[in-house]
Amino acid sequence: MKGVILHGGVGTRLRPLTHTGPKQLIPVANKPISQYVLEDLVEAGVNEIAIVLGDIYPEKVKEYYGDGSKFGSKITYIIQDKPKGIAHAVGLCEKHVGNEPFVVYLGDNLIKGGIKSFVEDFKVSNHDTMILLCKVENPQRFGVAKFDENGKLISLVEKPKQPPSNYALTGIYFFKPVIFEMIEKLKPSWRGELEITEAIQLLLENGYNVGCQKVEGWWKDTGTPEDILEANRLILDELKPKIKGKIEDPNSIQGRVTIGENTTIKREALIRGPAIIGENTTIEENVYIGPYTSIGNNVTIKKGEIENSIIMDYCVIDVNDRIVDSIIAAHSKIISNPNNKPHGKRFILGERTYIEL
Repeated sequence: MKGVILHGGVGTRLRPLTHTGPKQLIPVANKPISQYVLEDLVEAGVNEIAIVLGDIYPEKVKEYYGDGSKFGSKITYIIQDKPKGIAHAVGLCEKHVGNEPFVVYLGDNLIKGGIKSFVEDFKVSNHDTMILLCKVENPQRFGVAKFDENGKLISLVEKPKQPPSNYALTGIYFFKPVIFEMIEKLKPSWRGELEITEAIQLLLENGYNVGCQKVEGWWKDTGTPEDILEANRLILDELKPKIKGKIEDPNSIQGRVTIGENTTIKREALIRGPAIIGENTTIEENVYIGPYTSIGNNVTIKKGEIENSIIMDYCVIDVNDRIVDSIIAAHSKIISNPNNKPHGKRFILGERTYIEL
């Protein structure tokens, strides 16, 4: 079985974070979202993988993943110059796939427990396609499954105003090559895209065997800052503590905390987990790092309190203030103006931002 990771899309709802790179490279618990996807595929035994790139800094994706060897995979890059839809992106992979079954995994989706069991099920089934569904509270945001009175899948509806169920399509699809025949028959939807839900609907209407499985754990489509922060919390909740850096006072660490090599936690700082701090980072005295915070590599936190936030690489935080529910991109700097009174602040900052408070 081969794999396809969709790494395109504009990421409009994540601006300014996506002004300088694709949304799939935004880190969650100090790892790019799409790296979790790649690792899921490799763990499931899917090693030959095509990454479909969009036009938002595709060179950054190639630079990070290379030929895939350091991740235990062989990566082929395919360019989708414009966001013409998931089905269009899948159609570009026909040569890569050949006659083999394959799995398509959206690069900004996360699923608890990976996909190994689903890959094994699809290999031994007689399904032409298998989709993964997850129960959600707001199905209007997604493609939604419709079932008959016996619980059999009968149709799919893209972002319906009146959802026929609360089971959304996750961004994970299992296909046999017949899907390419359906994609060739598609016309652009009202969004100007070739919809994968319509291609699967054609399979249903033409009598092909379309199966579905329901995800029992959590699934996250990380399309907004709030989604990314929630994904960060979900992954940190499963964090296994590991201390590799220097802790001047053991009492500075409370709960499940991971600290990377060459990182220093100064005396009288407090790190309350679950939290992760990368390599070559310094947390100065009297700094408070609260639960559900991810701090990247080569970061300096001189003053302040941070909670439920993502601080990316090479940032400097020096504020007599409290930062909450924030995503601060790499090479950003936030420093205090002593004339301002402390109160909580929330940030979504793109790369190389400088703020004086």
